[in-house]
Amino acid sequence: MRKKLIFTGLLLLVYRLGGKVPIPGIDKTALASMMQGYANSLLGLYDMFAGGFLSQASIFALGIMPYISASIIIQLLGAVIPYFQRLQKEGEEGRKKITQLTRYGTVMIATLQAIGMSVFLTTANAPSGAPVVPNVGP
Repeated sequence: MRKKLIFTGLLLLVYRLGGKVPIPGIDKTALASMMQGYANSLLGLYDMFAGGFLSQASIFALGIMPYISASIIIQLLGAVIPYFQRLQKEGEEGRKKITQLTRYGTVMIATLQAIGMSVFLTTANAPSGAPVVPNVGP
């Protein structure tokens, strides 16, 4: 039990420290200005679920949302698709397979969200007109 608590504490520490590491190439003042305009929108809600790391331009800006989304999708598929229904009834082996599929889904969703966030940030401007990503590559 003690090892699990220490491990959990270390993971939380890594998460908090990673939340302070900025994404390279982002103008943090332009991003903060832009995010104030989105505070009461879906993007503001997403920032809240990401622990505020989106408005801080952190490398952990996606948070745990990709995992939660993948988990929900897999559970919903269990109600519709017979293969997932069988996995849910198989016990330990089925649970392992569902966990594996959830992790694969997490990677896919995180990749899509990261691409979407990159495209959004490279085209976004602060209310002053300053680009959030001032030097977009070729």
